Amino acid sequence: MSDSPTRSDFDRYMAPNYAPQQVIPTRGKGSRLWDQAGNEYIDFAGGIAVNALGHCHPVLVEALETQANTLWHLSNVYTNEPALRLAKCLVERTFADKAFMCSSGGEANEAALKLARRYAHDHYGAQKDKIISFHQSFHGRTLFTVSVGGQPKYSQGFGPIPGGIFHAEFNNLDSVRELVGDDTCAIIVEPMQGEGGIVPADPGFLAGLRELCDQYQALLIFDEVQTGVGRSGSLYAYMEYGITPDILTSAKALGGGFPVGAMLATDDVMASFSVGTHGSTYGGNALASAVALAAVEYIDTPEVLAGVKQRHDLFREHLEAINRQYGVFQTIRGMGLLIGASMSPAYEGRAKDILPLAIDEGLMALIAGPNVLRMAPSLVIPEADIHEGMARLEQAIARFVAET
Repeated sequence: MSDSPTRSDFDRYMAPNYAPQQVIPTRGKGSRLWDQAGNEYIDFAGGIAVNALGHCHPVLVEALETQANTLWHLSNVYTNEPALRLAKCLVERTFADKAFMCSSGGEANEAALKLARRYAHDHYGAQKDKIISFHQSFHGRTLFTVSVGGQPKYSQGFGPIPGGIFHAEFNNLDSVRELVGDDTCAIIVEPMQGEGGIVPADPGFLAGLRELCDQYQALLIFDEVQTGVGRSGSLYAYMEYGITPDILTSAKALGGGFPVGAMLATDDVMASFSVGTHGSTYGGNALASAVALAAVEYIDTPEVLAGVKQRHDLFREHLEAINRQYGVFQTIRGMGLLIGASMSPAYEGRAKDILPLAIDEGLMALIAGPNVLRMAPSLVIPEADIHEGMARLEQAIARFVAET
């Protein structure tokens, strides 16, 4: 159509804080997308680990349509049935006793960090306010969460940033011991660093964090915004490790594409969020809650979760085969269907150069920093789409190597 928006409209009308690819997808079904010109793409990006069931999954569409014809939004002056069902579902399937609903991962982490400080204030006094995070971590884009995140590039120019925040080395327990003390209120960690390069935590490292938190009466917060809701092969990655946090944050795959987030905690901890201490206009929105409930119930089944681990092996086999031929990757790592391939020294920092070549070949992928090619596809992506998508990736890699 002559009045269809173009990529140049982004540059004209949108804030310049993104640099999207040149194509504009207009339709999706399963693990495939089509752009304005009708070109088809296989989706290994998954909306950055959001589209856990692909595009327009019938279970999610039905939940959305049913709720859309019933009730959309009330505000938190009232509660609603979908929010209560979702909260019950999350509590019954996890360690948690209570759920706080919100609209995004950043908002969920903001709530978790505020809750940790409020809990410490209530139980031990205002002096117990130190938060320990990790270099290369990512916890959101609010001023508080970018300050807690361990990538200074996201907080530069926005100062002064909140105080009382310290950063240790991921997978280095000794570096945490140097920082932790009686003034520590919380340690926040991703079970697998996402934006930091798809780096899984060592089991002993997470176990050590749990011990340190118990020793110093601090809360252990697991940021499972990217690893949660089946992405690891379990409903949440803490289940893979057998390490239970005090607070857990969830978003992305939680809504399968519909904006929704949640912060989960035990009764004792959540009690510090008394009436009026925190809130979210859209938290517990009926539409979002209905879709999220359908997503969780569909994903948290033995068939889907076992399929995630099987697909992980298939992705790894293909990536290793590509690497044997082209030698572009140094390591292939990850958990479940969050997979990273770090670039070899000869191609250091050039992961982003693969993305437009992949688009040309009909494949959508991601990066995790300048040196890691990232894949976060649908948890139920058909094996045929994996084979074909990897063939397209190999073509893109061949062009990348030839052009280099």
